[in-house]
Amino acid sequence: MNAEDLRTLQAPLKEAYKTTPGSALVTLSSRGDLDADDVVCRVETGRTLVAAGLHPATGGTGAFACSGNMLLDALAACAGVTLKAVATAIGFELKSGSITVEGDLDFRGTLGVAKDAPVGFAAIRIGFSLDTTEPPERIDQLIRLTERYCVVFQTLAHPPILSLKSDHHE
Repeated sequence: MNAEDLRTLQAPLKEAYKTTPGSALVTLSSRGDLDADDVVCRVETGRTLVAAGLHPATGGTGAFACSGNMLLDALAACAGVTLKAVATAIGFELKSGSITVEGDLDFRGTLGVAKDAPVGFAAIRIGFSLDTTEPPERIDQLIRLTERYCVVFQTLAHPPILSLKSDHHE
């Protein structure tokens, strides 16, 4: 796909969103089913079923996906797709590349061992390794635009209002 193909693909969407802003608001959803026997939640990802369980640092066997890793996977996927879309849109010459996402967790917080230990990631780092002949200022532009338009990055950087509810079934 080149820049013109991407513009052609996105032009009618952009026009519709400009003329009818409400049409751009879409609610995405995810659903997980709890396992009756194990500490596991099965999530349909659209392509495959992923069973998430406890991380070995919290007593898990490592046989199931870790939801913390899944969050980092979502960030890597979003950053990668966004980077490719931005590169295409600005005519950035990109031969290949990779994204590394690392996050630091103190499991004392999750296990309630230390009240001063945070529950959740204390730091997340994203690294890009790009095979390109583009000059440094173009690489900087690509990274800035990727950060600006990456949905998962922006959601983590500016957390939305979160709420929990329970539907009790007997």
